[in-house]
Amino acid sequence: MKKYVPEPFRIKMVETIKMTTSEERDVAIKKAHYNLFNLASEDCYIDLLTDSGTNAMSHNQWAGIMRGDEAYGGSSSFYKLVNTAKNMFNYDYIQPVHQGRAAEKVLFPLLLEKGKVAISNMFFDTTRAHVELAGARAIDCVVEEAKDPSDRKKFKGNMDVKKLEEAILEHGPEKVGLVVMTVTNNSAGGQPVSIENMQAVAAICRKYHIHLNIDAARQAENAYFIKRDEEAYKDHSIKEIVRLMFETGDTFTMSAKKDGIVNMGGLLGVKDEEKFSELIFKIKANTISFEGFISYGGLSGRDMESLAIGLEEALEEDYLDYRVGQMEYLASLLDDVGIKYQSPVGGHGVFIDAKAMFPHIPYNEFPGQVLAIELYKEAGIRTCDIGSYMLGNDPDTKEQLEADFEFTRLAIPRRVYTQAHLDIMAEALIAIQKRAATIKQGYKITWEPPILRHFQAHLEPL
Repeated sequence: MKKYVPEPFRIKMVETIKMTTSEERDVAIKKAHYNLFNLASEDCYIDLLTDSGTNAMSHNQWAGIMRGDEAYGGSSSFYKLVNTAKNMFNYDYIQPVHQGRAAEKVLFPLLLEKGKVAISNMFFDTTRAHVELAGARAIDCVVEEAKDPSDRKKFKGNMDVKKLEEAILEHGPEKVGLVVMTVTNNSAGGQPVSIENMQAVAAICRKYHIHLNIDAARQAENAYFIKRDEEAYKDHSIKEIVRLMFETGDTFTMSAKKDGIVNMGGLLGVKDEEKFSELIFKIKANTISFEGFISYGGLSGRDMESLAIGLEEALEEDYLDYRVGQMEYLASLLDDVGIKYQSPVGGHGVFIDAKAMFPHIPYNEFPGQVLAIELYKEAGIRTCDIGSYMLGNDPDTKEQLEADFEFTRLAIPRRVYTQAHLDIMAEALIAIQKRAATIKQGYKITWEPPILRHFQAHLEPL
């Protein structure tokens, strides 16, 4: 078992959470139509549905909340955020928005349209949805080793550079509206991307004159893995590595609700203001239409103030040691009992291999969702499926797609849960593993919306 990395902070405020009975949880999950998103927060003892916006802010961030300037135009909090982000990422233009999908909503329709494709190391659900909403098709080109959870190779979030170039040539460079590098690679299990890989992808994009966007939600965690595991950068600071990562892109979109350590916020960045002056003009127009005036982008002044502070705190090495250390501690407890997960463990969660736990349950009965429901019933732990249930149906045939993985994601909020909570997560998984063979069937969908179904769909046991 790996030693637990002690918290580099002390707790100043607590929130009471409720313990529920097994009978209460059975009623609650049935009432929620077996969709974890539909559960009331107060019915969840440990909430691992997402690490997005569920983080604990520092005393400096809470102090910033009180300093927030709520002016509609040109607030001091806006300038503080913009200057912090410009200095951190070395990009000329920074646009605040209310969250990551808002940045995609603003940017993607300017680069994508019907008949075009977007290529990524792996699109997450909302990013894929915004590609499709713009009329384009999303293509994943993650490295093959990412598809084998037992393969402990480093940087399993990388783009398969050969596949990327083949896809560009197959569709024609003029049809590729966008390449997206997701760091870390959430859908592949929070796996990091190397600078070497980012630079290789950037070179291909320059060769074919294709726009490269960085999906930067977890960029601080990615920088930590680069410093630790990419030999050429072991002596670089986290801040230096972040700049090198962002040097490869033309733009970035960021859900700041992850590595901004805030409850609400997002950013859109453009590296070269002169080269992309027309694009920036259109970004401003879309921001005003969709988000609000450009100097707040759907955020209050206090949100921008706390985000400026959180971006800096997320790059502190002691914090990142602890952050990734939590994942490694939990993973080591699973290693001790042979529970399989996407290994080596990623930066923001542990992705349990539900296909390995329930090999008898087919992809169209959603083993990842099965395990998520069992975790809730076992211990009041709310998680989510990252598999075929989330992937959805083929847009042309309407048939259920089979995902490369069937994961149940335990997304760990930042600075929220303690070692005891991690122990409870492991104990619940061990209990489910012992009775896994008795869980014979999965779930069927009884109702679903046309897009991003997993947020709202209704299910029932088969």
